[in-house]
Amino acid sequence: MIRPLALILGLVMALPAAAHDLRVFASVSGDMVTVESKFSTGRVPKDGTVRVMDAENAVLMTLPVGEAGETVFALPEGTAETGLMIEVEVSEGHSDYWLLTPEDIAHGLEMN
Repeated sequence: MIRPLALILGLVMALPAAAHDLRVFASVSGDMVTVESKFSTGRVPKDGTVRVMDAENAVLMTLPVGEAGETVFALPEGTAETGLMIEVEVSEGHSDYWLLTPEDIAHGLEMN
């Protein structure tokens, strides 16, 4: 009886943490990159930072999370061949990242 109760309590306690996971998605369309950030509940984060890094983890730019959780920027020169890592950190203490591979970027560049 104690084990099932402990399992149920553990699951219930984990739900609030899982309910606030940050989700990040990035895509390329033409020469523009769009980063979408939101919590798993659908709520848009506030006061966040988007860091764009090259294949060697050098920070290329730091941008604010835009309204509606969307940030758009021009594809940095020379990154189509190496890819990008996009990391989002929000004031609520959550962070997540998205890798744009050279294949992802090539596909997006073909869209125009």
